Amino acid sequence: MFTGMDEVDWASMGHAYGPADDVPGLLRGLASTDPAERETALDGLYTAVHHQGDVYDSTLACIPFLLELAASPEVEDRGAIVELLTSIGGIDLDDDELDPEDEEFEDAANYAMAAAAVASGADVFVGLLDDADAGVRLAAPCALAMLHGDPARVLALLRERLESEQDTEVRLALVEAVGRIALRHEALRAESVTWLTTLLAADRPPGLRLSALTQLARCAPGLLPDDVASTATALLRAADGAGSAAGTGPGPGTGAGAGAGAGATGPRAKAAGAAGAAGAAEARAAEARATETSATETRAAETRAAEAGATGAGAPSAQGNGGGPGAPWADDLLRTLHSALGDRVDDRIALLTGQLSSADPAQRTDAVWMCHGLIRAWRGPYDEVVRLVGAQLDDPDPLLHGAAVSLLESLFGLALPAADALAERVGATGGDRQADHRALIALARLGDPRAVPALARALEQPDLPRDVAFAVPYLGDLAAPLVPLLRRRLAEVALDERLSDRAVPLLTGLAGVRAAEALPEVLGVLHGAPARGGEWVTEASLRALTSFGAAAVPAAPALRALLGGASTEPSSSVVAAAARALWAATGDAATVLPVLRELLAADGPDERRAAAAALGSVGRAAAGAAPALRELLASPERWLRMDAAVALWRVTGAAGDSLPVLRTAWEENRYGRVEIAECLAEMGPSAEPAVPLLRAELSRPRRHNVLDGGSGSHDIEQDERLLALCRTALRGRT
Repeated sequence: MFTGMDEVDWASMGHAYGPADDVPGLLRGLASTDPAERETALDGLYTAVHHQGDVYDSTLACIPFLLELAASPEVEDRGAIVELLTSIGGIDLDDDELDPEDEEFEDAANYAMAAAAVASGADVFVGLLDDADAGVRLAAPCALAMLHGDPARVLALLRERLESEQDTEVRLALVEAVGRIALRHEALRAESVTWLTTLLAADRPPGLRLSALTQLARCAPGLLPDDVASTATALLRAADGAGSAAGTGPGPGTGAGAGAGAGATGPRAKAAGAAGAAGAAEARAAEARATETSATETRAAETRAAEAGATGAGAPSAQGNGGGPGAPWADDLLRTLHSALGDRVDDRIALLTGQLSSADPAQRTDAVWMCHGLIRAWRGPYDEVVRLVGAQLDDPDPLLHGAAVSLLESLFGLALPAADALAERVGATGGDRQADHRALIALARLGDPRAVPALARALEQPDLPRDVAFAVPYLGDLAAPLVPLLRRRLAEVALDERLSDRAVPLLTGLAGVRAAEALPEVLGVLHGAPARGGEWVTEASLRALTSFGAAAVPAAPALRALLGGASTEPSSSVVAAAARALWAATGDAATVLPVLRELLAADGPDERRAAAAALGSVGRAAAGAAPALRELLASPERWLRMDAAVALWRVTGAAGDSLPVLRTAWEENRYGRVEIAECLAEMGPSAEPAVPLLRAELSRPRRHNVLDGGSGSHDIEQDERLLALCRTALRGRT
């Protein structure tokens, strides 16, 4: 099967890591009788020859040999080879023609040649539909639907094969492939949809009916039943009972449905996603800025995800990993159904309510992770869903309660229906374990007084849990009993390389409750922060001093020193923060304003943004800076234009110049809407021209800061804050 491979000049070709002279060994490894060697070879091909979905000249040279391997019955794990071919040949190029002079032209040409090369050999996949290996049969339908040049023939073959196929998961793959054909080929959509509709008949197995319902949601949503959620839930319940006995084929960790599907992980999933084999917010609070830029927090987040058995909202299926007795393919189907339902939030909530009421803990775990994706992206009435998530906190399954607490921690005020469940969890465990720290944080973010005793216990721990002090400000005056503890722990912090990780959360907690009695401890950290690399600590100290107001007068000499001079060159953000703190403590405009106006005239947009924000905090006393701020309204930097407009309103009290800029910024920079809405709420009647924007925002079902492919820990909170500010700005208007 490797005839001619040694005649290929592999050394003259390349892949992600250099010359491709190692590729023949990888290809031969795929044919090995040793499973470990086959897996190593496959991973090598994904990480080098098809790195993150890329196609190199060596990738193209591999295609004939991969097709031969896929067609050779003596080779094991051929389903994975079919997956690889599907990923290599399955990328969808944009319809727009690329300019041959464009640097992306060569890449696009490689993708096009790969698609043509795999398609030319796609008849190989026809012979695999009835292969003896169920893993091969599982991968073949997707390959045919995406790569074969005669989709009408493929549609007929898939429909015919379904009637004789006995493996449940392969049957579902056949149905999914028909859905793909319907989406990709308009001329075959009606025929495909008609056939999918016949699969909803009551005499069909529940899993097959659920799969057909899912594909109809993707390609013909208008044909869905009105009670799609209850229908899907009933089918899921029926499939739960039949799932273990109905299919004995490979689980979702093998075959095309896994390598290219939504629940897949690892290098193959990355490549499949990149090749098209299957279909931040910037305005954050001080806590978010600190936690999301710290390497320690990144590691902590990864640890939390591992504890919960998942990485973020795209968590792997608990069912797919043997987490319960239900049908192991149900999670992928439900994820696809949720995605297809899109903005039908009420239907998705009803579906999740059914999933969260399942007797199967694995299905409930999957449902919690699906809640992550829904609530992060869409606004809606989530009280009942959140209550049901809270009910999972006392489940003995660590994957389930870990997923539940992870979600509730991210919800902030939306977690209120689960407050009693969180309090019970924290009270029962003392909040001493990592997962319980997160339940404690979720409870504190609700401003619930039941969090205070557990926070005190957490703050007493020798190895202080980093995140818990960040939750203190949400308690407001209720956190007063914690101030002595916060002061003591801050005084104990060593001025070493871990200063930022240890001090910033404590400083944030003290700032949040305006604990002016902590002035000595805060000054100790401010003086001890290193000149280089200590900006985060310095800025956190300055925010605390700002919150102390006039009580921070003793800090004035240190603050003046940070405004710059011959011997010091602090960063612009530090200078602006020091100016804010000095103004709050002393009202010394004569010292503060010249520094900020000089910073406003600096070359860099970051310096000018910091100065504008600080001037806005000074307010009317900074009215002399208004001409310079007006000049910045025409800046090419969109964030600077917005910041200047907000500051101009705050220093003049006149909306005339600021409002047009803010209205434009609202449309061109959705991540700035929270700050703009805050400013519009301050303007009161003067913001009347912006009322249509505010009303339109409240009518949108999708969150303003949704970012495809990622999310921030405070995204939901920020969007809910935006909605609250819009309502405030509209208050009193008819």
